Amino acid sequence: MAFSSLRTILSHGVIVDTSNRGVFAGGYDASDRTNSIDYINISSTGNASDFGDLSVTRNSLGACSNGTSDRGIFGGGTTGSNSNVIDYITISTTGDASDFGNLTVSRRGVRATSDGTDNRGVFAGGNLGASRSDTMDYITISSTGDASDFGNLGEGKYAVGATSNATGDRGVFGGGYVGSNTNVIDYITISSTGDTTNFGDLTEARRELAACSNGTSNRGVFGGGKTAGYSDTMDYITISSTGDATDFGNLIAGRESLDSTSSGTSNRGVFAGGWLGSISDSIDYITISSTGDASDFGDLSAGRYSFGATSNS
Repeated sequence: MAFSSLRTILSHGVIVDTSNRGVFAGGYDASDRTNSIDYINISSTGNASDFGDLSVTRNSLGACSNGTSDRGIFGGGTTGSNSNVIDYITISTTGDASDFGNLTVSRRGVRATSDGTDNRGVFAGGNLGASRSDTMDYITISSTGDASDFGNLGEGKYAVGATSNATGDRGVFGGGYVGSNTNVIDYITISSTGDTTNFGDLTEARRELAACSNGTSNRGVFGGGKTAGYSDTMDYITISSTGDATDFGNLIAGRESLDSTSSGTSNRGVFAGGWLGSISDSIDYITISSTGDASDFGDLSAGRYSFGATSNS
């Protein structure tokens, strides 16, 4: 019997679909920084399971993937000092991460996106400690090696929300911290190096927000973040068309330092973890093409915040 390369058979004979897997890596848990990676099947509600471990324990890292080509990437963050480490995993196969290479600049609060199966990942912004970074690096996701310079954000910022319309080739970076919270959205053409261009504004200025999209179906959603308090706001854009964001609905609970991923054109986004005065283990889900409030998906294996999330769909 033949099976797709993104399926596996358990020892008791049950076939498990791994082609729709979301992964959540690193961050802070109730004890300290963690190297743990969890996974879920995005199409099926339920709690997360253990995947393996990062090569380096850290928080405030960025994550992206080459979609159905099945490689997940985790870059940057802090181990107590800023990190330039990039790890990779095969998303459909549980196990520990392996060393990929290094970012051009060590930094925390970096975020990442990609053009999916077109195979380029871009890491943007970050906190250098004494200043905020406008650096963007890029990698070829299927090939290990150090990152290269891509260009610059419109200004130094960290803790943005980052997503893309996959092979539609546009990446967007919304919100973040520039000395104060910002509502600015920037965009790039992922396949072409160069500086960002202004896209429009979020409905609410905030940092430590999360973002996902339904890929080539072209809608991006930004959720949560830090304002004066903890935001439950979700707003959306049409990624291929510049302009201001529009209200989508609300998360189950307002929180910062969460992260998000999606099942791409299968149209489900998940927002996981975060900080709301205490550590959250909640996973919320939305139907990206439809506005409305989020619903309960399940829980992470442990509460965590300031981690990286991606998927193979």
